[in-house]
Amino acid sequence: MADTPNSFETFWPHYVRAHLNPRNRVMHAVGTSAGVAMALAAVLTRRPRLVPLALVLGYGPAWIGHFFIEGNRPATFGNPLWSLKGDFVMLGKMIAGTMDDAIAQATAETAADSAAEAPAGTDPSLN
Repeated sequence: MADTPNSFETFWPHYVRAHLNPRNRVMHAVGTSAGVAMALAAVLTRRPRLVPLALVLGYGPAWIGHFFIEGNRPATFGNPLWSLKGDFVMLGKMIAGTMDDAIAQATAETAADSAAEAPAGTDPSLN
């Protein structure tokens, strides 16, 4: 991310573009779900020592997805809170079946930005 986002709305397209591979998104869904389940279990059983396990279960699959499937750096490292919110928004969109629409919009914005930044008389698709 060249520009630092100043809101979740400006962060979201960057987050989406970091999650283009469906297998990475599945890893996030598994991790987010397992992490929430373990955090809930920690609260319900009054066993705070389970919280670190919730973090490992939540972030482990997501980071594996980034490093070994997507081949990029997790957004958590630069924007931990917006990244966490992004995980939940993405999970909700995956369940609703609208994540592909979000990807199409974010990639279209990237193409439009690339075209706008290209010097006059050049074709950005050739880069």
